[in-house]
Amino acid sequence: MAARILVTGGTGTLGRHVVPLLRDAGRDVRVLSRSRREPAAGVEYVTGDLLKDEGVDAAMDGVETVLHLAGANKGDDEVARNLMRAVQKAGVRHVVLISVIGADRVPLAWLRTQVAAEQALIDSGVPYTILRAAQFHDLVLKTVQAMAKMPVVPIPGGLRFQPVDAREVAERLVQLALGEPAGRVPDLAGPKVYGMRELAGGYLEARGKRRPKMPVRIPGKAGRAYRAGDNMTLEGADHGTRTWEDFLAERLGKTDPSPRLAAR
Repeated sequence: MAARILVTGGTGTLGRHVVPLLRDAGRDVRVLSRSRREPAAGVEYVTGDLLKDEGVDAAMDGVETVLHLAGANKGDDEVARNLMRAVQKAGVRHVVLISVIGADRVPLAWLRTQVAAEQALIDSGVPYTILRAAQFHDLVLKTVQAMAKMPVVPIPGGLRFQPVDAREVAERLVQLALGEPAGRVPDLAGPKVYGMRELAGGYLEARGKRRPKMPVRIPGKAGRAYRAGDNMTLEGADHGTRTWEDFLAERLGKTDPSPRLAAR
């Protein structure tokens, strides 16, 4: 069996795709989890809490590569610092981090923690690879589902996304984890750019629903950054192939994308 890989966030949206791919590649996989789990499908689970810095050192035993996918609404910077302290002590050879496109350009508190997490890797002296990805289709779906529950759907003007399929991000991360440390690699975005009106409209059509829509304006510096497209990488990025329409067809059982969206 090849050298062991530790995956943080291995039970999340991204980790559920990454872990089987690593196993298919013949790798010995350990997943760090906050709750106790029994081994399954050849995957070892160890209990630990990165934010509390508990059980992390023990999880590093025999590990050569760490794939850091764990994330939350806050504290990702402290989590990364705790992780890298344990990585340094254990002599890990390669750390791979998933981050967010535009983390250093959109002035939101959560995105600042992503930049700080990246910096924790860079400052550690441990060989690393950082991949910034666009918003996953799954996250966009949760957003438009919440919007569609309102009697009038708010449409933030100028807000655009390049949603990417989590499976394609997982495939890229596994390639990076099995390769040599590469520093900051090209961003990974979806194949198409959508405004919020298109994203919400595609979801409503797929569900057979109709809702009136009302333009709204995102205030402040964050609004200006989003309207400027600072949350996207329009040039120099790698691109997946699965579109929003593909995702909706699979997730919601819609067989044909709308002609309006397909024509973009």
